[in-house]
Amino acid sequence: MLRLDDLQVFVRTADRGSLSAAAREIGISPALASAAVKRLEGELGLRLLTRTTRSLSLTAEGTQYLEHAREALRLLRAGHDALLAGKDSFGGTLKIAMPSDLGRNLMLGWLDEFQLRHPKLQYQLSVSDRVADMVRQQVDIALRYGQQDDSSMVAMPIAPANDRVLVASPAYLRAHGPLLALEDLSQRNCLRFALEDGLHDRWTFYRLPQREQVTVPVSGNRSADDAELVRRWAVAGLGIAYKSRLDVAGDVAAGRLQVLLPEVAGEAAPLQLLCMHRAQVTPLVLQLRDFLRDKCAQ
Repeated sequence: MLRLDDLQVFVRTADRGSLSAAAREIGISPALASAAVKRLEGELGLRLLTRTTRSLSLTAEGTQYLEHAREALRLLRAGHDALLAGKDSFGGTLKIAMPSDLGRNLMLGWLDEFQLRHPKLQYQLSVSDRVADMVRQQVDIALRYGQQDDSSMVAMPIAPANDRVLVASPAYLRAHGPLLALEDLSQRNCLRFALEDGLHDRWTFYRLPQREQVTVPVSGNRSADDAELVRRWAVAGLGIAYKSRLDVAGDVAAGRLQVLLPEVAGEAAPLQLLCMHRAQVTPLVLQLRDFLRDKCAQ
């Protein structure tokens, strides 16, 4: 029997010309994407893709089948949208885990707006910078920064291009002068973040255009296991922070913080929406995913 997921992987692979790129967009591992294509080829009894170590291309049969696969997915999406259009609202309780700074400063307002669209929806939120145990805490979905290594989970990109930026308040810069080079960070009061894996006191950057990696040891008189506290200290003018761009977007827009050395690229910090398994990817979760993607893009 043909599987919808396998069709999606095949169409996305054909569009991107790469199994790895298709896997990243869908939120699965390259191994799972490859298995999906092989399974589809087995069901059809046809070779759809020609793969070598350096390239991937459609076979003649693959080119012919691609349009049928596209049309099948289009019809399924149309049916799905028609069902959603017939519902006034989703109900039930959605249990969501999220990082502290992102949760308090962006997600709470956004989730309020989403709830206005679905008044019967209830939330149960877990706001913490410690990674949630989704099984033990019975969490439906989790928002997390960074690439996810657990291929058994469903990861849906929310803000795939998000990165980290150096920030400080105008008051701090007036008192201590501008930051002229990465190496000068060793002489500044750096506001650091700490979790179970230790104190994050080595900050990594990439000099453009060659993306030369530079890691700078930093020190300071404050650290916390709550990223919201680090942001507040930076706004109060107490030092320099290295934060997710999403976490400080409102402060930068309002002038409370300034981005330092914008010509230097920070570490990638993609935001993902995670589910334990595909059965949890409900129409409600998909609507929330699309809603949060639009908000992050803004």
